[in-house]
Amino acid sequence: MEGEPPSLADGASPQVLALAKVVARLRAEVADLEAGAAAAAVLERAKGVLMAREGVSADEAYELLQERAERHHCTPAEECWLTLGATGRTAAFGTAGPTPPAQAEAAASLFSTARYSARAPDRGRRALLARLAEGLAATSTASEVAELLRQVLGEAEQVDAVMIYALTASGSLELVGHAGSDAALTEQWSHIPPLAGVAALEALNEQRPVWLESPQADAERYLLIGGSPGPWPSRAWIPLPEPGPATLAVGFFRTTPGPFDNGTRGLLRRAAKLCEGPLRAAGGPGAPEPADGDESVAAVQRIFDVLSGPAVLLTPLRSADGRVEDFRIDAATAESVDVAGRRGRELVGRRILETYPTVAGTDLWDGYLDALTTGTVYDGLPFRYEEAAQGVPYESVYSVRAAPLDGRLVACWTRHDTSEREARRLEDLQRLGNLGWASWNLATDTITWSDQVYTIFVRDRRLGPMTLEELPAHLVPDDLPRLGTAVQRLLGDGRAIDQPFRISTAHGVRHLRIVAEAHKDAAGTPVEVHGFFQDLTAQRGTEIALRESERSNLVQRGMLKAERALAARLQETLLPIPEQSLDLADLCVDVAYVPADTGVNVGGDWYSAIALPDGEALFVVGDVAGHGLTAVGTMAQLRFTAKGMAITGSRLPVVLSRLNALLLHTATESYSATATMVMGRYRPEDHRLTWVRAGHLPPLLIRDGEGRYLSQPEGCLLGASFDAPYGQASLDLMPGDHLVLYTDGLVEVPTEDLEEGLARLAAGAVGLVRDGHDRSLARRLVEGRPRHRDDICVLDIHLPPDT
Repeated sequence: MEGEPPSLADGASPQVLALAKVVARLRAEVADLEAGAAAAAVLERAKGVLMAREGVSADEAYELLQERAERHHCTPAEECWLTLGATGRTAAFGTAGPTPPAQAEAAASLFSTARYSARAPDRGRRALLARLAEGLAATSTASEVAELLRQVLGEAEQVDAVMIYALTASGSLELVGHAGSDAALTEQWSHIPPLAGVAALEALNEQRPVWLESPQADAERYLLIGGSPGPWPSRAWIPLPEPGPATLAVGFFRTTPGPFDNGTRGLLRRAAKLCEGPLRAAGGPGAPEPADGDESVAAVQRIFDVLSGPAVLLTPLRSADGRVEDFRIDAATAESVDVAGRRGRELVGRRILETYPTVAGTDLWDGYLDALTTGTVYDGLPFRYEEAAQGVPYESVYSVRAAPLDGRLVACWTRHDTSEREARRLEDLQRLGNLGWASWNLATDTITWSDQVYTIFVRDRRLGPMTLEELPAHLVPDDLPRLGTAVQRLLGDGRAIDQPFRISTAHGVRHLRIVAEAHKDAAGTPVEVHGFFQDLTAQRGTEIALRESERSNLVQRGMLKAERALAARLQETLLPIPEQSLDLADLCVDVAYVPADTGVNVGGDWYSAIALPDGEALFVVGDVAGHGLTAVGTMAQLRFTAKGMAITGSRLPVVLSRLNALLLHTATESYSATATMVMGRYRPEDHRLTWVRAGHLPPLLIRDGEGRYLSQPEGCLLGASFDAPYGQASLDLMPGDHLVLYTDGLVEVPTEDLEEGLARLAAGAVGLVRDGHDRSLARRLVEGRPRHRDDICVLDIHLPPDT
């Protein structure tokens, strides 16, 4: 739709032809603007490539492009395209062009904490207890313990809520911790007097767990928290400690009905037992007496304080029938550590099944019992022990020795795979971080590289590491001064460095980083340097791509802003909005137009209200599909063509047919316009309005304080079909009548049915007329839509009562 204006219908006035030429000229201006913006975008991208590849400034990159264009005997634009094309072929920045978004996202995910700290799937109930023991180290309140229990046991055992009660001196229960219950329920059950039928109180008094597995039967015997069956059809109350004088009870509330199997019962008992120490430390009643009063224990601890290696003093804890149920740690060396990371004296007072919960029932546990019973030393064979660190399971190889001592055990152990594990972790760290460590012994001139540094430098391992003197030969020349200054600072002053630089490899340029520090002798002279190299090529490629995207967005925003300004100026020229109502052929006409609240483009809503040469009046409201300059241009074609044909006396259905043919014949492959329209011709002698419509919403007639929509004649939207027929209807206006023509922006609301919008418009218009806004109805209706997503155009045709 560029160039000369399309042929208009016969009889078009010179004014119409002139305005059509204006539209064509303005469109040509926008096309030139778009071409210029596209050329600017290509230039900016080429400059960005040279800035990254050559390490130059933006002005220097521009001068370099000019020099290359003269040397290659081509235009600057051609040189820009040559530069961009070479980027794709020669793999600038060390890759085949800028990193695609998917690869950039994958590279960024290698450095995501969530990827490596994500918990591995639990391996049975032992893994659950290990997770629980690990998490308890970070708890400080009873509610935190309850929340940890709910999180660890929620998915595996369907534990939805946990409540922890403490027994007071008066025999009542106080809620000291909770998780998973709402505020109202928590407040209701925060204090329980010493009543019969309280399961938690029964568990404490009888020193045994209470299992509530049948909601109907349990409701007859107990007061059930949350009602029966409520959200929790099965519950369990477990006293702490078990057995012994219980002062704390933990309640587990499950979302699944049915009995607790043996495995679940054992798991909940052990989970509750693990929580005893943290709950006592959190302020729970009945804290155990410390073992510090025993002189023999104190003597062992003093010995442990000067020993290296892990060792603990274990005191057996027996049940009422004499069975050993657990061991308490009464002394520990500084290097002793449990699965939760607690060390040395932090372990004193804790139990073995709390610190290492998965040893129960193993050969090691049996060895402890044999040593305690027989008085012989237990020397265990190396065994594999699975533990969890940050939720991730690890297998370690241990050897344990346990010797009896005055009714207790002294246990010490050795882990055989420490160096192997650390080496494996270091390899993983280098691979995932794309970095490698290096060291230089300046006294012996010995350089050591990790395997990953060879990968970063694309160097054959058989050649050995590069010497410091050899490194400059691989640098991009522009980076040699900066890196030379950094090396001098490192070796001369002994100061740490963190310096980016680039190297040339067989696969292109790579962006690297060196971080290093120097160890100095007594005289302050550097004698050894150690640090790491990191490959930042992927990140640099992503940064370049982001900069190019930002430049492209800025250019696009400028183009849209210029187009909007141009379209708005054209619209204001072609579609003036009167400040007051118009008087046409004994009618009072009120006009209102407002653009959409959102978006950057001008719409194609328009109106026309003119007096015809024969004394009649023409009223038109139309809506061109789409926004922007093309919609405004189409609006201008329709508006002036309709006016020209009406002035020459063409019948209204004929006018619509010609407009429909105009849109169909001027359509192109890239743009085909459609539009809706309602048009009326008013004859003042008998107040008759003859009107037609093309796919437009029905006019609203307000008469005698009521509003109704007119029955519509035949007519589909313009630009849809060559054979579209258009009918005609007539309406005799009565004094006091209002006829409202409008576009869809006045009634349409997203997610709302159109009938609701039409009903709202009718009710609002009738109310405004009733309130005396006869001469400003259109403007009042527009003001009633403060937030709208589309343009609004309203034309109110009013026949005054005294006519």
